[in-house]
Amino acid sequence: MALIPNFFGNRRSSVFDHFSFDVRDPFKDFPFPSSLTILLHSPLETLEAHVFKADLPELKKKEVKVEIEDDKVLQISGERKIEKEDKNDTWHRVERSSGKFSRRLRLSENVKMDQVKASMKNGVLIVTVPKKEVKKPDVKAIEISS
Repeated sequence: MALIPNFFGNRRSSVFDHFSFDVRDPFKDFPFPSSLTILLHSPLETLEAHVFKADLPELKKKEVKVEIEDDKVLQISGERKIEKEDKNDTWHRVERSSGKFSRRLRLSENVKMDQVKASMKNGVLIVTVPKKEVKKPDVKAIEISS
């Protein structure tokens, strides 16, 4: 029986070895929900808009909310509830899991809040926030006298 775990391979898997990782991990094969967090890709800024993409696998459009608070903050949030039921002649099993997520992003001052669009396809949420046209400063040439 090993008193110190071997981290460099040759792991033991003995019921009597308290440092054995193969036997002692009770959650090793447990089917946790795969995405209770939101994975937000790095925002893309084009000349016309800011584009935000978020991976939301296994979520439906009705489970996701996209909101703008105070014309400054974009909030992507949602909740997922899953119930899996298995019945047999000798047993009845019900697994329930749920989780919430939220992500807030501060928007710049040069965006058109009334034209924000969101779409969801194949578990990817795309939020497009158009930019206002930046007025170029008027440049007046001044003649240099001698």
